[in-house]
Order: sequence, then structure tokens, then C-alpha cells
Amino acid sequence: MTATDMNENTPVSAEEQAAEHQAASSSRADKQAVNWWQEVKSIALLILAVLAFHSFVAKPFYIPSESMMPVLLKGDRLVVSKFPYGWSYVSPSFHPLPFISGRIFGRLPERGDIVIVSPRHRREDYIKRVIGLPGDVLEVRGGQVILNGVPVPRKALKPIRIPIDGNAPCPPMQFPGAAVEGRDGKGYCQLPVRQETLPNGRTYVTIDMGPSSLDWYGPIRIPPHHVFLMGDNRDNSADSRAPLEENGLGGPVPWEAIGGRAEFITFSLDGDSSWNPRTWLHALRSDRAGNSLRPRSVTAPK
Repeated sequence: MTATDMNENTPVSAEEQAAEHQAASSSRADKQAVNWWQEVKSIALLILAVLAFHSFVAKPFYIPSESMMPVLLKGDRLVVSKFPYGWSYVSPSFHPLPFISGRIFGRLPERGDIVIVSPRHRREDYIKRVIGLPGDVLEVRGGQVILNGVPVPRKALKPIRIPIDGNAPCPPMQFPGAAVEGRDGKGYCQLPVRQETLPNGRTYVTIDMGPSSLDWYGPIRIPPHHVFLMGDNRDNSADSRAPLEENGLGGPVPWEAIGGRAEFITFSLDGDSSWNPRTWLHALRSDRAGNSLRPRSVTAPK
């Protein structure tokens, strides 16, 4: 009998079997143990990647007010691109930086662009439309914008009807007498609108409910590296016409305060949903998803 045969036929003791079982169990436990440091590092890198994308490429934005009606409704979710104007101190998410002069690869917005802007001394974003550029002499007289002595053309259109819902309740303080009932028995907010056309041919629709304190402003000359912003809901917008004390922008804003350009609506909610998932689908405003926010261009007025 060879040594090999003797080894194969030698009985294994209970102690040896227990030791082998314990070693195998320990090996499996080592393989199954979670490397928590690696997991935390992976999550941190993912968060940094998302923040970097939001800061330098694009980020989602939620419309919290009626100031840009009728193009934007409260409850709209949209995409804001960060790179068209370069980057500034407001580009990082949550705005952790103090004011820093200048922009990296900076470029001024165009008239008619819808942009997000951070008011001075505040850590939040507004969304408004660019009306005046550096060097312009701007005035608002009786609700009509006057640029460099020339009234911006505007044309009255047929009133529009916006369905009344939880996010568009047609409050009588903002829109007195605008709530009407349609032939379908549903409630609508019927609003007077005007088509406005800027000197570069960009055109869009504004709401004008009549005389208001915001209908008169200026004249002022817009300083270098500043822009003048207004909301499309002209009588209900805390924009460059409104002082800082009234939560407005307090005049022209430095171009560093521009955080990006609004591109398109991803989806919109009417505000009538609840925690019940069955209500979520009905809360979608299906006709708004994908709507572009770039203003239409026509032949520039002479």
C-alpha cells in the first residue's frame, strides 16, 4: 500500500471536520461581507456627478408662480441649460458661492430668451424674459415697453382660456372677472393677451390685465454687463421693474446673476393629485410636455 493510499483511507476526525467547516464558512462570510467604504465612495461619486451635471450642463426647474403666464404655468417642470451664457458664481447648484465678478466663456443672452436669475442677496432662482441689453435706454409707459426711444410693437390678440385647476386657480386678486365657465361645463381663466415683438424679431405673448403700478418705469440706461428682465404676466411679476424690498429684482441685474436658459417643458402637474398613486396620471397636463420655451422669430420690426 502506497503513502497516497494510506492518506486517502485515513479517517478524518470530528475536530478536523469542524475546523474545515468553520474555515469554509469564514471564507464565504468574507466574500459576502459588504465593503461599506467602497459603497459610500460610490454614492458620493454619484452625487458629485449629478451636481456637476446640474451645475455645468443642465438642471430641472419647477415653476412656483404665475409670473410667466401664459407661456409657463405653475406646476410646469422644465429643463434649464447652463452652458449657453458660460458659467458664473450662480452656476453651482444651491448657490454656495458669494458674488464673483465675471463669467467663464461668458456670452450675453439674446432679447427674448427666458432665463433663470438669482436676485441680489438671495439664494433662490427667478425665471424671467430678457427685454433690455447693456447700453439700452429702457422705459415702460402705460404698460408698453420703449427701447431706445422706439415703442416695442404689440398687438392685441383674442383672449386665451387656461383651464382652472389646483396650480392655476385664477385668483380674483390677480385676474379679476377672468373666471368663466366653458361649454363643456369646466372652469377657465379667460385672459387678455398681447403679442409683443422685440427689435431682433423675437415674439411672444404677454398678459395685460389693465393699469397697474408696474406699467410705469424709467427711463433708465442699462449699465454694462447688465440685462433688464420682465415677466410675461406683466401686472403680476416681481421683475426688474419691482424694488428689492418688494421681492423684485431692483432694476437691471448683472449678467453674473444669470444661471441658464430655459429650453423646454418636460411635464406639468395641475396640482390636484394626492398621495394616492391613481391620481398621479390624471394630474398630468398632457398638452404641455415637450413645449419649447425658445421664442418664435419673425421679421424684425423696422
